[in-house]
Amino acid sequence: MSVSSCGVRRLELCVAEPESSVDFFAGVLGWTVIAEPGGSFSGFVGDRLAARVVAGDLGWLVVFGGDGARELRANSSVDGGRVLHGPWAPPPRHGEPCWVELLTGTPDEDDEYWTRELGWEAASGARALGLYTSARHGGPRPVAGTMQSCLGAESSWGVYFAVDDVEAACARVVELGGAVTSGPGPLPIGRVASVQGPHGGSCALLEKPAGWGGNWAG
Repeated sequence: MSVSSCGVRRLELCVAEPESSVDFFAGVLGWTVIAEPGGSFSGFVGDRLAARVVAGDLGWLVVFGGDGARELRANSSVDGGRVLHGPWAPPPRHGEPCWVELLTGTPDEDDEYWTRELGWEAASGARALGLYTSARHGGPRPVAGTMQSCLGAESSWGVYFAVDDVEAACARVVELGGAVTSGPGPLPIGRVASVQGPHGGSCALLEKPAGWGGNWAG
């Protein structure tokens, strides 16, 4: 079995207009933006990388920390080095990643795949929700979530960002040309809204998570 991954190294947003997209997310999430060589951009909260925005058309990519850099199924990969976001990282601040969740139409197959590839354990939840846990640094903690979709649908990772005030963040989304696609409203993880940037990049906003995974961290 692989050594258990204890969280996320970084998120990457691959969109046709990186500069416009990073300006949008910086406006909503308060990132400090640094232009990188080759036309990509990095968004920081303090000294921690929140996300990179690069040219492409794949949307969000989740890069997990782990042993042996490699591509994974769905929109994800593994890279070595320090995990910046996860259950053993500092609590997420406004604008930082605070959870990742796999939307899956093949839950049994995905459970087998992710536990094998990343050394996680699968735990069932309520209302078609589940959790993956990691015991990398002691007792098991929730490291990622799952949500069942239509049977047989292609699996994909969704990403969450912490915000101090979800209503204010949604107002800012609309002000900057994006759209609020659901919420804000209460979910098992906490108070959440789903939003879409004007140039791509659907994600969820989670209000004041106490730790990685919001209420799941409890």
